[in-house]
Amino acid sequence: MDLMKEKKFGFGCMRLPVINKEDPAAFDFELINKLFDTYLENGFTFFDTAFTYHGYRGEEGVRTALVERHPRDSFQLGTKLPLRDFKDSEDMERIFNQQLKNCGVDFFDYYLLHNMGSNVYEKCLKYGAFDFAVKKKEEGKIKVLGMSFHDTPELLEEILSKFGDKLDFIQLQINYIDWEQPNVQSRRCLEIANKYNKPVAVMEPCKGGTLVNVPKEAEKLMKDYNPTASIASWALRFAASQKGVFRVLSGMNSIKQVEDNTSFMENFVPLNEDENEIIGNVTKIINENTAIQCTACEYCTHGCPKNIAIPKYFALYNSIMRTTGSFSSQMVYYNNIAINHGKASKCIGCKQCERVCPQHLPITTYLKNVVEKFEQGSIIPTRK
Repeated sequence: MDLMKEKKFGFGCMRLPVINKEDPAAFDFELINKLFDTYLENGFTFFDTAFTYHGYRGEEGVRTALVERHPRDSFQLGTKLPLRDFKDSEDMERIFNQQLKNCGVDFFDYYLLHNMGSNVYEKCLKYGAFDFAVKKKEEGKIKVLGMSFHDTPELLEEILSKFGDKLDFIQLQINYIDWEQPNVQSRRCLEIANKYNKPVAVMEPCKGGTLVNVPKEAEKLMKDYNPTASIASWALRFAASQKGVFRVLSGMNSIKQVEDNTSFMENFVPLNEDENEIIGNVTKIINENTAIQCTACEYCTHGCPKNIAIPKYFALYNSIMRTTGSFSSQMVYYNNIAINHGKASKCIGCKQCERVCPQHLPITTYLKNVVEKFEQGSIIPTRK
């Protein structure tokens, strides 16, 4: 299969709409069905989920909204082996079979080793995770095999030098904010994937919504150039314009988003020189106004012993840092979230969150900043 000829836009299912924000598996199927149907009707077919999404219920949600409602040959489905979760070789087999059942399918069009990084690489070597996935592909239960990666370019090169022949593609976090960020290094990782001739699928092109809700100054630059283009379109087109990228994933939770994204991705046009220059200026503005580069993936919350709502607290903190006039309302949100979650001050410094964070953020340090702002009432000036 020539992946570069595939449809360039995929539906990411990490943040599907729910009717109860406290229950990640309380799916809003009425809305999800409409989103999936609209996406398919507009000529796109690929859906990306994972074993761990939505509190380990994401695959079941996709089964209900997609697999049970549409012919199997009308869509492509991808999911991922949770590298943090499996215990040994037998456990990989158990999880894989559970995934087939969760999704209600006999095979996966795409299958990835999920969230590969230094924290799980040695474990994968010990238990033969690469060989396991290849075996499933040989059995016909996987059509296209890949790896999602969140770590250094050096580790990516090491892995591809050893196992590149086993992988059909790489999934990378690529967006214009992370392009040169030292904790992500999107550009360098993409260059290494290109070096080994591995097509790239893009995750987090909008960085968890950060590149949709940009500062007003940044939004003005984009709107002055093209008043009709959505802010999201700039981020998605940036990712899709990069060499070797065959697909960009976007999590969508409104019909408007689906219609907008499919409209400009149907006949995709790469960014021109002027647009790239604007992206450079927008990047500078956002970096000056974002305190914590969190994508709200929530990997950090799964094993938190104090049930701290880390991404939600970071989002509130970033909001405060961007403005001088919203502290009161953000404080209300903080206290409301803390009713059912541990406050930031409950952190015991175990750092399990930091070990699994795809962004490699110093989460425990940032939580202290949240405490200072929301629990001790100090005044922190807006970043300039």
